[in-house]
Amino acid sequence: MELDVRHLRVLCAIADTGSLRKAALQLGMTQPSLTTQLHRIERAIGGTLFTREQTGSRPTPLGHSVLSRARPVISEMAALVAAARQEARDAAGPGRQRRLRIGSVGSRAVAAWLRRVHERLPDTDTTIHVDSASALLRMVAADQLDVAFVHESEGFPLRVPPDAEHRVLMAREPQFVALAAGHPAAARPVVHLADLAEDTWMVDPTADHEYAAMRRVFSEAGVNPRVVQVRDNATAAELVASGEAVRPCQPTSLPGPGTVVRPVHGDPLAVRLLFTWRRRALSPPALDALYGELRAAYLDLAKVNPAYLAWLARHEPVLLGRTQGVS
Repeated sequence: MELDVRHLRVLCAIADTGSLRKAALQLGMTQPSLTTQLHRIERAIGGTLFTREQTGSRPTPLGHSVLSRARPVISEMAALVAAARQEARDAAGPGRQRRLRIGSVGSRAVAAWLRRVHERLPDTDTTIHVDSASALLRMVAADQLDVAFVHESEGFPLRVPPDAEHRVLMAREPQFVALAAGHPAAARPVVHLADLAEDTWMVDPTADHEYAAMRRVFSEAGVNPRVVQVRDNATAAELVASGEAVRPCQPTSLPGPGTVVRPVHGDPLAVRLLFTWRRRALSPPALDALYGELRAAYLDLAKVNPAYLAWLARHEPVLLGRTQGVS
């Protein structure tokens, strides 16, 4: 078998996620097929590229060597494709319908942001792609997206492509917790991790580093609750409402039937919110407008949640002031 760029992307996905399962999710493959692909690549190279441990898959010395050469190849290929597509767009002439490709992680702000963009740019063909942060950043680098809204778990920085830029929407967004309305801690305006140490916690296995970030926070707090991975939001909501589990949630989240959403004391679970784009994808005024619409959509959601609005008033008063204006 001869290696090509898609094989190199497989190796980088495994290295970036540290897991064959997570890499398979990002690449849209099953884990058995990805494992088979990796074995074929290793046979073609003639050596083992990853070792499988309890904590995940780690590159061997040979794997590190191959990865160090693979990443520039992938970057150059992305640059080649981006340049060719730009030339094709230029050759199509000014009469060609404008196109805007937006990416986002799962967020309640997505729908409001997209609505605002449609209102601002009614003659633009605007599309939305929702995926994990790592997958979105790869799509930005490969000129498959123009801009993306991503979350970065605290302590687990994302690998931002070298030809991408970003602006910080929030340097530290707290994660609240959803729990059953009948939970003993639900009566408190702010809960402590110790209040939920005996509960089962849920995480989304497709969210970048959420599980690892949660485990780090628990370790630092000296608690060790059971953690399960649930991908389906409807199932997760039912488990919370029934009192079977609790789960972290975005602070803009509204409580579902039979549940409440509460801040966590000290905000130990936090993410950074980034607006990212590929260089030269859009003009600076267009990028400023898109960022402004995202920011406005996000703050509109924050105002609906009294607990988060109070948090912002304490921690980000300037952010709120710029949106509300002087009255």
